[in-house]
Amino acid sequence: MLIDNFLVQSPNVAYSEQHITSTYQYDSTRLSRDGKGQWIVTPTSTEYQFRVDRRVPRLGVMLVGLGGNNGTSVMAGILANKHGITWMTKDGLRKPNYWGSLTQSATLRVGNYEGEEVFTPFKGLLPMADPSQFVLGGWDISSMNMAEAMERAKVLDFELQKQLVPYMKDVVPLPGIYDPDFIAANQEERADNVIKGSRQQQVEVVRQQIRQFKEENAVDKVIILWTANTERYAQVAEGLNDTAETLLASIAANEPEISPSTLYATAAILEGVAFINGSPQNTFVPGLIELAVQHNVLIGGDDFKSGQTKMKSVLVDFLVGAGLKPTSIVSYNHLGNNDGMNLSAPQTFRSKEISKSNVVDDMVASNSILYEPGEHPDHCIVIKYIPYVGDSKRAMDEYTSEIFLGGTNTIVMHNTCEDSLLAAPIILDLIILAELISRIELKKDGEPAFHGFHPVAVLLSYLTKAPLVPQVCAGQGPARCCMFSATVHVIRHCRHGLAN
Repeated sequence: MLIDNFLVQSPNVAYSEQHITSTYQYDSTRLSRDGKGQWIVTPTSTEYQFRVDRRVPRLGVMLVGLGGNNGTSVMAGILANKHGITWMTKDGLRKPNYWGSLTQSATLRVGNYEGEEVFTPFKGLLPMADPSQFVLGGWDISSMNMAEAMERAKVLDFELQKQLVPYMKDVVPLPGIYDPDFIAANQEERADNVIKGSRQQQVEVVRQQIRQFKEENAVDKVIILWTANTERYAQVAEGLNDTAETLLASIAANEPEISPSTLYATAAILEGVAFINGSPQNTFVPGLIELAVQHNVLIGGDDFKSGQTKMKSVLVDFLVGAGLKPTSIVSYNHLGNNDGMNLSAPQTFRSKEISKSNVVDDMVASNSILYEPGEHPDHCIVIKYIPYVGDSKRAMDEYTSEIFLGGTNTIVMHNTCEDSLLAAPIILDLIILAELISRIELKKDGEPAFHGFHPVAVLLSYLTKAPLVPQVCAGQGPARCCMFSATVHVIRHCRHGLAN
């Protein structure tokens, strides 16, 4: 049974016109050692209060890479859902949906009614932004209007594209920041819509574009998300970008090692606008994280977890949790979209290789019965550009595990990933959850006043390959079950004051 609306009757929950306030007892454990080296585990309990602003703002969304495959898919999906567009395929009539979105298409258990399990939509737990009401804009280094960019992407059925053209043909992305040193040389022919000038001038232009977008569209809040090309890793060095002060000074000095994605994020933070990185490069250099903390602006990332890596995080989590020892993980991909073309350059592929490889680290570290200190599975990532397959990425994985008495178990998986159609709903989720997080305040025993979460948005980690976490949570990694539980439980506690 599915219920869309419910009221929690509990002494732990209070409703007002503006807020939902809940009280929750967080039970945990504290570890210590006595003088003899004996481990002592002590149960602890901390009372938290959560306060959620029920007022959902008119939300503006700005995508960096608006004219790419992901950007056009996001815009097309929003418009198709908003206008109820249907289209015919060889398999029959198709209707728009938000399948693949955690917030829009997943359900969570509420309880049991007369022997029947009762569920509610994820989006029914708390007031959340409706993606069909997003005001969408953004940047691209290509000047193609969105209808032409959608056709170039070759992602959507032609009959759907035809009906979307009237809504998209007049939308042209804002000029974007282009630095050929950070992406593949094969992207140069697309770069006809760029912001000129020094890095400081580019940041100022982007800040002005953000202010103008907000004013012209009368939105209450803006969130920016990078879904543009994967960049190479930027150098991190003392005096360059290791503090907020050195980062801003390096931008002012036009230092060539400050990447476009870091420039966008800097502009967003200085405008008080949340910034999410959907690609694997190290956008969030130490100085940028410090700047976000100083300005108390939400940041999150890195790299959408959509197809092959989502399966990997589920499977390795299961194998290690079952007491099996993965010893070899070999992952091969080929794809033919512009992402694949850009990743054909060694320096940009390296960024992707790092984020895809690190996804198993915390699962391995969780079991020192299976793995000796410093031991790690052999893990190889291969990505090839094959234009013919377009956006339909092929992913082939081989997982070999050591089992009982020296035996081995090998699992081979073939995964055909419609790359942009898997990524687009994740983009929506990241935006919706980032906006929601900004409306949640909390306080624990002894704290005098409510405050927001840490600016580094840990609760977005479930949706990313390489979760960005604050230093105080440095052990938090990308294990699927852990991250999913963290996100869901916090949202439950904000509404219920009760754990599931």
